[in-house]
Amino acid sequence: MITQVTKGIKVSVNTSFEGTFFKNYKMHFAFGYTITIENQSKDSVQLTSRHWEIFDALNEMEVLDGEGVIGKKPVIKPGESHTYNSGCLLASPIGAMRGYYNMVNFSSTEKFRVYIPTFKFSAPFALN
Repeated sequence: MITQVTKGIKVSVNTSFEGTFFKNYKMHFAFGYTITIENQSKDSVQLTSRHWEIFDALNEMEVLDGEGVIGKKPVIKPGESHTYNSGCLLASPIGAMRGYYNMVNFSSTEKFRVYIPTFKFSAPFALN
């Protein structure tokens, strides 16, 4: 598990290799990840958007920005957490992701970034 804390918001990531498949005559590698966002601060916060940088050993870096996470903009109260699952497809068996969440502190109305630590993807057979 990879973990990072920014302004009292702890982000933890677990990854998994989901398998390979062919699409449009090309091999793809499917990876899953579970992220838990834990509010260790004294204020309620809301996740409003996300920014991802996706690294694939065989492709250029891809940047992805979007609203919320998996269709939600969760409000996370002090001592509570929000967990979600997602995934990505890579052209190679090795890659990584990193990014940040844009959040709002409900007490101060301050907008701030919570950084997501770099987490790596590797198919089990790729490291032999």
